[in-house]
Amino acid sequence: MKFIFKMMVACTSLLLTLTLTVMATPVDTYEFQSVDNQQRALSLAHQLRCPQCQNQNLVDSNSPVAQDLRLEVYTMVDEGKSDSEIIEFMTSRYGDFVLYNPKLDSKTYILWLGPFGLLVLGLFIGFIFVRKQRIQATESTTLSTEQQAELDALLNRSKTTK
Repeated sequence: MKFIFKMMVACTSLLLTLTLTVMATPVDTYEFQSVDNQQRALSLAHQLRCPQCQNQNLVDSNSPVAQDLRLEVYTMVDEGKSDSEIIEFMTSRYGDFVLYNPKLDSKTYILWLGPFGLLVLGLFIGFIFVRKQRIQATESTTLSTEQQAELDALLNRSKTTK
């Protein structure tokens, strides 16, 4: 009985170890030439979007593509390339999609100006709606003599039936 219990404990611990090992994420271990290079590389990696994940920057993503791009950014920073050269390299390779703040040019006008256009359209529709409500509220609601007589007849009839 003890042997079976020991085997079950051993199997359970082995399964837990394998499960925890599979769930672990790899950690980037890149040694920079200086602390300034490290800060600059991390700043750039935070500004660039992962092409595979689409909603995470290079630092937050665990995808293999993001790992490769992080390494590329790190090596380019250590090689002494400027931020603009690194961003140019990434955009030439992956397009403006990798930038969280795309440049303002003819292809991105809708991204930059679209929200303002929608805001103006919403304000215009709201203005028309409010104005229409005010006009309807200010219109006189007086009854003609014929309508008043009909209303009085209905009210008198309802009083007599009670």
